[in-house]
Amino acid sequence: MPKLPDIVGHERQLLELARDIESGNIAHAYLFSGRRHLGKMTVAHRFALQLLLIGLPEEGREQARHDFGKLTHPDLLVLDQLWIEGVQEDWEQIARTSNVPQVHRAKKEKKAKTDSIGIEDIRVLQGRLLETGIGVWRCCVIRSAERMRDEAANAFLKILEEPPPGLVFLLTTQQKSSLLPTIVSRARGIPFHPLSRAAMQPLLADCTEDDRQFIVHLAQGAPGIATLLRRDPDALRTRRLVHARALSFWRTPALGERMQILVPLHKRGQESDDLLLHLALALRGESPDIIRRNAPPLARLADGLRTNAHRQLLAQEFALSVS
Repeated sequence: MPKLPDIVGHERQLLELARDIESGNIAHAYLFSGRRHLGKMTVAHRFALQLLLIGLPEEGREQARHDFGKLTHPDLLVLDQLWIEGVQEDWEQIARTSNVPQVHRAKKEKKAKTDSIGIEDIRVLQGRLLETGIGVWRCCVIRSAERMRDEAANAFLKILEEPPPGLVFLLTTQQKSSLLPTIVSRARGIPFHPLSRAAMQPLLADCTEDDRQFIVHLAQGAPGIATLLRRDPDALRTRRLVHARALSFWRTPALGERMQILVPLHKRGQESDDLLLHLALALRGESPDIIRRNAPPLARLADGLRTNAHRQLLAQEFALSVS
């Protein structure tokens, strides 16, 4: 039977949710906010399972857990991965995280074939919400609610204003400010924060000391990143190589070498994003004086790369500005 992963940290959030169940003070919508890989979806799934088990006899709980893990529980709706043309077209992979029908995404115009949640997605979801539940509670989990387009967000707001009885929405977001204020106001907010280094240690008990120190530094309090790197040696090796290049950038006096290290920034993509992240992480390990001098130009570089400015020129100006 599929097993939900153990949760490391977030004791306050788990306690708050447990108290809601114990007191019967369960909100019709929760908003879990915080940056990526903190465990928001893991906690949302755990809370949803706890709600769906309420009122079930002991002999029915094992089957409910099995159906939950397979996303076949009739009272569970999850909108996580989306069908995206040219990016994510494997229905079996999508079905491991989402059980809301998405066939319409493959038939609509190109604007629907993105990671954005459109009006059609909300309409399909709404149709499923009208179905009759079999238990005390029904749960609808939506990852990264900020992906909703304006018309989708307005349609979803109408559902929140008059939610079906016994239905609990569990929304996650990396950017709370990107959501409609009216959606935020209608959900019980639960913020998530990076974990301390001590709280991260149980995740890395089977790692070498060197790997443990590197992963903790790289994860910056995000258990999802630590778990990924612990389980994937190839990913860990790749991150080490990128980090070594970033360290070389800050420590070499040769302008030509610095320019060469920054070549991945010339094009948008994961390689560019990873190098920028590691430049920031590597800078944190330098002396306070070096950090003070070079943090502003690095911030300007990051801001510039988010625009349509000439990326190669930005990288060259950055290489010239650091010391």
